[in-house]
Amino acid sequence: MTEAADADEQRIRVGELADGSPLEFPIVEVLTGRAFVTGKSGSGKSNTTSVVVEELLEAGYPVLIVDTDGEYYGLKEEYELLHAGADEECDIQVGTEHAEKLAHLALEENVPIILDVSGYLDSDEADELLRETVRQIFAKEKKLKKPFLLVVEECHEYIPEGGGMDETGNLLIKVGKRGRKHGLGIVGISQRPADVKKDFITQANWLVWHRLTWDNDTNVVSRIVGSEYADEVVDLNDGEAFVQMDWSDENVERVQFKRKRTFDAGATPGLDDFERPDLKSVSGSLMADLDDITSRKEQEQDRIAELESKVENREERIAELESELETARDVSAAARKMANALAHGDGGPPDSYQATLQTKNEQIERLADRIDELEARVTDGDSRGERTPPDDAESTDEPAADAGVEDTATETPAAGDAETPTDAEMSAFSFGDDHAERDALVDAVQDRLRRRGERLQVEDGDGGDGSVGDAASDAPEPETVVDLLQAPPVVTRVNAARRESNCNDDAAWSVVTELATAPGATAHDLAEATGTDVDAVHTLLSELKGRDLVLRQDREYAFRVGQLRALVAEDDPSKPRTELRDQWQP
Repeated sequence: MTEAADADEQRIRVGELADGSPLEFPIVEVLTGRAFVTGKSGSGKSNTTSVVVEELLEAGYPVLIVDTDGEYYGLKEEYELLHAGADEECDIQVGTEHAEKLAHLALEENVPIILDVSGYLDSDEADELLRETVRQIFAKEKKLKKPFLLVVEECHEYIPEGGGMDETGNLLIKVGKRGRKHGLGIVGISQRPADVKKDFITQANWLVWHRLTWDNDTNVVSRIVGSEYADEVVDLNDGEAFVQMDWSDENVERVQFKRKRTFDAGATPGLDDFERPDLKSVSGSLMADLDDITSRKEQEQDRIAELESKVENREERIAELESELETARDVSAAARKMANALAHGDGGPPDSYQATLQTKNEQIERLADRIDELEARVTDGDSRGERTPPDDAESTDEPAADAGVEDTATETPAAGDAETPTDAEMSAFSFGDDHAERDALVDAVQDRLRRRGERLQVEDGDGGDGSVGDAASDAPEPETVVDLLQAPPVVTRVNAARRESNCNDDAAWSVVTELATAPGATAHDLAEATGTDVDAVHTLLSELKGRDLVLRQDREYAFRVGQLRALVAEDDPSKPRTELRDQWQP
């Protein structure tokens, strides 16, 4: 005979009827049904629940008790139950991470469990533990379909009448509505039936009404049981109750429940000395499994703390690098300002002017290199989705790829080899409102490039990064670069860079023209070739570089042809050519 068949025939004795005959409950109805037990404090509701649980344990059927007041551990005086909770008196301290294991022990290992939520200082933590444990039990029962009983003390805290029910309450209501077909039963216990959601009470197939005295509570009795019972429920003795059972022909029975056999941990303390009974312990192997879960949780928390410490150190290092970068920029600006003052100061230059100016320019170049290095280090950490670790920090991260550009030889024609533009050509670099002057710039640049007869020495590179490379047979024709420089999105950015620099209109576009025809030139090369102050050239190149129009490598500059093409490609090709003129504004 199977266990289910045995349960169908087995009954448990829980008390006596008014005529002295025994009151027996069918085990299968108790394990899989929905019940509500109520009564004011001291009327016997917890004793009644304990009697039912004792009889189920005696018959070999496990249960899970949600103990909100820590009063069910007395069952361990005779039965091996796992007492799990937050107090040191529990067999094991558990958290949400133990929910799946607790459900496994209860349903698959037949371990009775007292889930004691009374010791949690954080009510949300206790609520989450209960919710996840019940969720795991419900999920497993859908597959196992094993008769099992869930007992919930103070159920009005989870399924209150009048709203305010959270996810845990909704889950318990779900168990009440759908658990029976999976073999999962539930008993809700409360001393205030008026505070319990009526949907839960009316769905119960066995109910126990102990003594109630408050009008709101007796009104519930009147509505559900009958007005004659509402008058009598106030006079019931301790342990006495009205019982409604779907499996009984009698609508309501007056019953005297028997006393529980185990230690009554919920009794009100008296003057007698309190003596805790000897309690049975559960298997050491079960405790080991739960301890392993606790240990893993502690290790995870330690690892989280370690990672948070590393992140904090990296944040500090980033702050240091950013501060160093800002300082370098400030020093660079100061050096440029001093060099400019020396170059344009009142009166004749001192004897040491050239040497001092050369020293300042070298300082500016070194500071520019340092700024590039710091920007690369900060950007490199962000591009990998992480912060830059401290230099001396232990890290398991893979080393960052070299962000530098391969140093390739660039054959740059000497400045003297190129034809010097005429005064008329240079005067065409003025960008006033007259369209003829603006068009003259384009003609002058194109004419100059044609007369030089050179090919650009700037390759697109992989992915269009604009890296400086050797002259190649497939390098773009000079007209191609001129076209790129005329395109509205490129012109807009060049103009913006010019306005933010120290170059005037003529000087700025002289530098742009020279760089377009002589990629790989340094700032000093460009300054010498165009007769422009090197400090002004530096500021223009810096602004162009900040807008991703030029690339700087080993103090040499070149236009990022790939980037220029990308800008042109993104622009609307249908725009009328005449709109281009409106872009050339100082």
